[in-house]
Amino acid sequence: MHLRQFGRTPWTVSEIGFGAWAIGGSWGDVEQDQAERALHAALDAGMTFIDTADVYGDGRSETIIAKVLKERRGDRPVVATKAGRRLDPHVAEGYNAENLTAFVERSLRNLQVDALDLVQLHCPPTEVYYRPEVFEALDRMVEAGKLRFYGVSVEKAEEALKAIEYPNVASVQIIYNIFRQRPAELFFREAKARDIAVIVRVPLASGLLTGKMKRDTQFAADDHRNFNRQGEAFDVGETFAGVPYEQGLGTVDALRALVPEGMTMAQFALKWILANDAVTVAIPGAKSPEQAEANAAASDMPPLDGTTLRAIGDLYEQDIKRFVHHRW
Repeated sequence: MHLRQFGRTPWTVSEIGFGAWAIGGSWGDVEQDQAERALHAALDAGMTFIDTADVYGDGRSETIIAKVLKERRGDRPVVATKAGRRLDPHVAEGYNAENLTAFVERSLRNLQVDALDLVQLHCPPTEVYYRPEVFEALDRMVEAGKLRFYGVSVEKAEEALKAIEYPNVASVQIIYNIFRQRPAELFFREAKARDIAVIVRVPLASGLLTGKMKRDTQFAADDHRNFNRQGEAFDVGETFAGVPYEQGLGTVDALRALVPEGMTMAQFALKWILANDAVTVAIPGAKSPEQAEANAAASDMPPLDGTTLRAIGDLYEQDIKRFVHHRW
């Protein structure tokens, strides 16, 4: 497992981390024991970065992480969580010191720690990025010892660019994958210049880029790939990266010919992400030990060659760009 420097922090983290949304909820049923085994397998395979949120399973993801880490010895991984999506309604005014403090205190209890490694604003309304008092509230929590660093999780590249104008934003989490290439145009360059860590979420486009889905694939009622196809519950870009399902399947079929021998489609998609040195860590989810181990194995596989990278770029331009590029 290769490591990368996490921006301006003292941490070096595995370039492939563990995305803990799936073990919390909204991805179909995942039994507690299975979730714990998946996380253990990820850590055994060398992952040293875990990403979660207080709303994943209403705290279930955080409490599973706490239980697993309590059972393990050795160095503790970096655990990043998120705050803000518990607001109802989810409006900019809710991102105030009182609410953020309450969210942080709850995550401290769930994760059973005295200080959170990294707290990220959880895809807040765009207006929040234009409210300095929000970031000042986070500064005060750092000063109080409640958190070590903070960052943002964004929907749009423009939000990311605005967020990194605040001097103490340490990281940005953003969707970047074969189907969502816009962050590499400008944001990545600015992030590198400011030494900002970049956390890549939705790296497999909600599973589309695993190559395992078909036109008749069925998703559980409580799986966001069923209930958020049109953005009914949250931003549609979080589900299949915002690409129409049928279109995505067609492009995946075209991508198959580019996958090197000995590499799965999912590993191929992760290697494409890691080819950009602005990326700090990609956080695919895993609902089983086998998935976690396969994700981790991608790190040590050979990089994709230039011809393959150009062919992926061409497919994006031809098939996908018109659906997503202008939106996020």
